[in-house]
Amino acid sequence: MADIQKLNTIASQVRRDIVRMVHAQNSGHPGGSLGCADFLTALYFEILDHNQKKFEMDGTNQDLFFLSNGHLSALWYSVLARSGYFGIDELKTFRVLNSRLQGHPTTKEGIPGVRIASGSLGQGLSVACGAALSKKLNKDPKIVYSLHGDGELQEGQIWEAAMFAAHHKIDNIIATVDYNGKQIDGPVDEVMSLGNLAAKWESFGWHVLEMNGNNMDDIITTITHAKSLIGKQKPIVILMKTEMGMGVDFMMGTHKWHGSAPNNEQLQKALGQLQETLGDY
Repeated sequence: MADIQKLNTIASQVRRDIVRMVHAQNSGHPGGSLGCADFLTALYFEILDHNQKKFEMDGTNQDLFFLSNGHLSALWYSVLARSGYFGIDELKTFRVLNSRLQGHPTTKEGIPGVRIASGSLGQGLSVACGAALSKKLNKDPKIVYSLHGDGELQEGQIWEAAMFAAHHKIDNIIATVDYNGKQIDGPVDEVMSLGNLAAKWESFGWHVLEMNGNNMDDIITTITHAKSLIGKQKPIVILMKTEMGMGVDFMMGTHKWHGSAPNNEQLQKALGQLQETLGDY
């Protein structure tokens, strides 16, 4: 059984890492990173079957994760470091010129845990489907997970991949959509409405689940349910409701913190709302 209190403790520290990293370089994307901190914490510290100490690009006999909305890099780097992929001190190099921890994840620098360069939105589901199909062909029983933004679903390539996965019965993939209703230019419904998103995915031939991405119990329960659908001839997608900027009151409820960094005063206010639980880097 998952230790929900422990996971919430880790997520709090991850949120501290995010705001400190973005503040240090006055650059980054704190809003979505804070909103998805609970999900990625649950994934890496409870759900994924992975080997942090022996990272290999092909990921044979391990679960794989692909971050399609790569602008959430501050979150991913924090979780990777806190779960043992590389040293926590390296978080100090976030967005520093020539460091491994660039604004969008890359592979040239060889970051343990990162298998594709991402951030050009719309591409991650195609990669995840390819990796999942490869596992099926190789009779590798492990699962492929991916994370996408709701604004990212305005990209046509997502729906090509969705059709591909259903057609080929890629039933070892669990894709999750960060359904916070906000993107860099404003509310998703105003930029380009997604309509009935659950009905869309269902019409494309996917199992569709929904969950509260800021409730650790619901995350664990829903992904456990999703795993029970593996091998049943249909790909799986989770529509995950989150609050952009979750955990920092002045960042919540607005798209303005999608890609803005806090100043010194705002950083201290944010840190005052986020408990230091594992020690700052």
